Amino acid sequence: MILFFTSPIGLGHATRDLAICEKLNGDRHKTVFISGNGACSLIAKRGYRVLDLYTPEKFMVKAGELHHSLLWFIKYISYYRRCKRDAQCVIENRRNDTIVSDEDFASIALGEKENRKRILITDITETHFLKGIASILEKKINTEMRKMMARCDCVILPKSGKDTDNLVYVGPIVRQLDADRKALRDKLGIEKKTVLVSIGGTDAGKYLIEKSIEAYRKLKRRMDIDLIVAPGPSLRLGESADFRNLGFVDNLHEFVCASDVIISLAGRSTIDESITYGTPGIFIPIKNHFEQEEGALRLGFRYNDIFRLESLIEDKIESGINTPAQGNGAEKAAKIISQFL
Repeated sequence: MILFFTSPIGLGHATRDLAICEKLNGDRHKTVFISGNGACSLIAKRGYRVLDLYTPEKFMVKAGELHHSLLWFIKYISYYRRCKRDAQCVIENRRNDTIVSDEDFASIALGEKENRKRILITDITETHFLKGIASILEKKINTEMRKMMARCDCVILPKSGKDTDNLVYVGPIVRQLDADRKALRDKLGIEKKTVLVSIGGTDAGKYLIEKSIEAYRKLKRRMDIDLIVAPGPSLRLGESADFRNLGFVDNLHEFVCASDVIISLAGRSTIDESITYGTPGIFIPIKNHFEQEEGALRLGFRYNDIFRLESLIEDKIESGINTPAQGNGAEKAAKIISQFL
């Protein structure tokens, strides 16, 4: 049995955890997810039992820029403590279950206290949100986080690297497609060259949607293209006659594969889907969000690229579909988890 603690910050954690569970080939009733917000809806739609226990703090984002990092960090510490309180009864009532955590360190801390098997899935080994004297607090927390990771039975990293100690690099983890790109385009009703805008599970990408629609309307004057917008579960977007509003769907990965260009915030899961499926991507990070800025820079993008979306979209459409990347870390991650069950 598995207690799968999935961070509810965005949807990327939930999508890769579902990709892993699909490869476990076990009874879905033997896995219980603990998460919150839109992640719970996504998980439940795939037929898994999920407990909606977590309510994370929102990033303070205005015009695509992260503000008041210290205040958010302090609120996050409070959120971490609430997670420990809410998760404790679940862990205590299921004493024989293996704990798998996707960046939910509260469950890892509780599992260690109960001497339980603990597997952590994470993109990062430390954070860099704070600057100046406030960074001393963050460095202290990073030190404790690294110690906690070192005491886990296994740490799965969804990227490339050399395995060391209990750290295992499995490569990108994405959901498996059941059809090729042409069949998906037919299924999803995509005919023209199509741009997909996705912002994940938070409302932090509202500014990116607005700038993408603005660029699309300029391009449409000289190009025969369509626009699909996926605002996700946290943002309500009005209907429009000149683009398609998906709202919140559980098969966004199919739209990523079927589109000609994906525009997104620089979350790892969407970047990995773009590379794995071969869909050209434009990834605009939230300014001052270290993880997104690092992820975007790997592919040559920066926050200021949001002001030249029109030319970037045109270039990506003209360059055509990329060669899909080989391999999917989901199967490797599932095998590792199976060893601890």
